[in-house]
Amino acid sequence: MSKEITSRATDYAQWYNDLVLKGGLADYSAVRGCMIIKPYGFALWEKMRDSLDEMFKETGHQNAYFPLFIPKSFFSREAAHVEGFAKECAVVTHYRLKNDPNGNGIIVDPEAKLDEELIVRPTSETIIWNTYKTWIQSYRDLPLLINQWANVVRWEMRTRLFLRTTEFLWQEGHTAHATSEEAIAETLTMLDVYADFAENFMAVPVIRGVKSPSERFAGAIDTYCIEALMQDGKALQAGTSHFLGQNFAKAFDVKFSDKENKLDYVWATSWGVSTRLVGALVMAHSDDDGLILPPKIAPLQVVIIPIYKGTEQKEMLDSKGKELALQLKNAGIRVKFDNNDNNRPGWKFAEYELKGVPVRIAMGLRDLENQTVEVARRDTKEKMAMPLEGIEARVTRLLKEIQEQMFQKAFDYREKHITPANTWEEFERLLDEKGGFISAHWDGTAESEEAIKEKTKATIRCIPLNNPAEDGTCIFSGKPSKQRVLFARAY
Repeated sequence: MSKEITSRATDYAQWYNDLVLKGGLADYSAVRGCMIIKPYGFALWEKMRDSLDEMFKETGHQNAYFPLFIPKSFFSREAAHVEGFAKECAVVTHYRLKNDPNGNGIIVDPEAKLDEELIVRPTSETIIWNTYKTWIQSYRDLPLLINQWANVVRWEMRTRLFLRTTEFLWQEGHTAHATSEEAIAETLTMLDVYADFAENFMAVPVIRGVKSPSERFAGAIDTYCIEALMQDGKALQAGTSHFLGQNFAKAFDVKFSDKENKLDYVWATSWGVSTRLVGALVMAHSDDDGLILPPKIAPLQVVIIPIYKGTEQKEMLDSKGKELALQLKNAGIRVKFDNNDNNRPGWKFAEYELKGVPVRIAMGLRDLENQTVEVARRDTKEKMAMPLEGIEARVTRLLKEIQEQMFQKAFDYREKHITPANTWEEFERLLDEKGGFISAHWDGTAESEEAIKEKTKATIRCIPLNNPAEDGTCIFSGKPSKQRVLFARAY
């Protein structure tokens, strides 16, 4: 196989691109900044989407779908929101093409100008809250718990597959509540759902926290986040949950009549995760030989590969391989029996290693005589002989063990890369030499935050929830500080 992968030590960015492209997750498209998600990558996203969707529904949310296009006037109603997204918006101005009378192909028909331009949604708060005005009249209509799975467009200048693209897939929840307490509780509940998914499905440990005012979502009162750490020591924001207060309700005049028949504006939240999670998964676990996927969301958990010579051996192993695959499938395991004779077993081993399939089973005639198979783990590359008797339970336990050990490995790495810094010199040195999260005092001002970012490219990733109070001095300004926050260079 000529599938050379750049090592992480040589060029981490190129290593990541190599895995995404050669692992069959995505490809570049003819449209600047957009990507094509290939079947294997989309299968991975589907496992993420379906798992999250079930978690959303268990917490009382329902799915709906809102238009891709948003009237421009909607954005002008919430000043902070439009300011936050103005530079990223794609705008539709015309609705028709025609043949160029000069014979130069197709042109935009100048007579087909829209009366009002339409924004291709960068996020859906405005159109959803314009709709909620007609859906909410009374406290009986609350809480309104809506989620949508959709695509959005944000006109990015520098793009990277999955991590930052002009168009990407995501889900966005938008909820309405009778009180601020209920809305804040919803915001934190969804933060916990995201953290649960990241840790227990993706095997990626995360830190729950709140963003600094400068890093809040445009139009939010508070933005909560989960922050993960990649193998190169950079942080990645893996999900956000926003308490919007009454800002959007006031902008779109969404009021409800309470139990005392008094009118008040509703309280709002929004929250979302995107296909960026696929990029996080790649960077958190994979190695120089390919992807390493956690069993819970791997599209394929087990692959069975027969090893034979000649037609007679192939027929014998085909029969047993199909039988074994059915046994595992009936035990709820996502399994493939690869008896395709176009490729040799060695090629298949390397291919499924590249694709990160958690468990590989190799089966030859000698194995059948011994009533065993050879089982290889993708994460540790450990090989073992496994008896065929009771193999469903053994493989199920192995997948659970792989899931847990992948999380523990990532957790140990994260914990070793949370480092306190007490001076500016120490802060700069740690960023350059160790990376990871730097726990340091900050005076709470946007001026110090921006100066630190300009000098080091490190940002405040979050103020951890339940952050302990600690008197100190800001590493940059020397002014008093009441707590440490987590800084990091980030994607």
